[in-house]
Amino acid sequence: MPDTALTSLSAGATDLDQAHLMEELARQVGVRKITVLTEELLRDGQGSLPSSVIRAAAAAIVRNPWAGSPVSNDLAPETERIAPVLAKVLTDRLTAALGGAGEIEAFGKSAVVGLKGEVEHAAALIHTPFFGNLVREFLEGTSILSFSDDRAEPGTSIAVPMWHKEAASTRSHYQTLTLSLSDAPHPDEIVVIAAASTGSRPHPRIGDRTTDRPVTAEILEGILP
Repeated sequence: MPDTALTSLSAGATDLDQAHLMEELARQVGVRKITVLTEELLRDGQGSLPSSVIRAAAAAIVRNPWAGSPVSNDLAPETERIAPVLAKVLTDRLTAALGGAGEIEAFGKSAVVGLKGEVEHAAALIHTPFFGNLVREFLEGTSILSFSDDRAEPGTSIAVPMWHKEAASTRSHYQTLTLSLSDAPHPDEIVVIAAASTGSRPHPRIGDRTTDRPVTAEILEGILP
């Protein structure tokens, strides 16, 4: 990690001091740009529920430190240096956009690597404890994070799946936030995304594992020719 590591965030520092430190850390690990997408779902304009759901995705465009390297290259040192910084920077953006970790009910993650890299480079930045554990901690969740990863050109649509941050099998909170970055990822970049939602889908009504009746392949009897 950079010399000014995450552990140097002291309890006595002001929020502004910490924000400035995180911006510097992001630059040190190669972040070029941070984008935040926020959308408000007004229950699809139907139903009697008055409250809306706000969803947000925070995306960091970071230089790929492994671009062009052989597949024998050890990914661990750079993962440990970069991933924790991204986890902090992106969750800070999400909590600011959604009113704090306590307002968040669902979360997810994604990474897309440019064409000079391999999918494993994207995976290295989101599929280890150096990212996932910290995102979960900062957003006050207990579930593993749902995810997607890909290798693509700039402008590709990126679908980030989400589910409940404390009960992953809660179907009402299965949802996807899709975004597209016109200038990313460049061939030597990786887009890393954390996403979150303050609630469920607009009108969830497909039940859950607690309400399902037993279903096996026997239901196909009499249906298939």
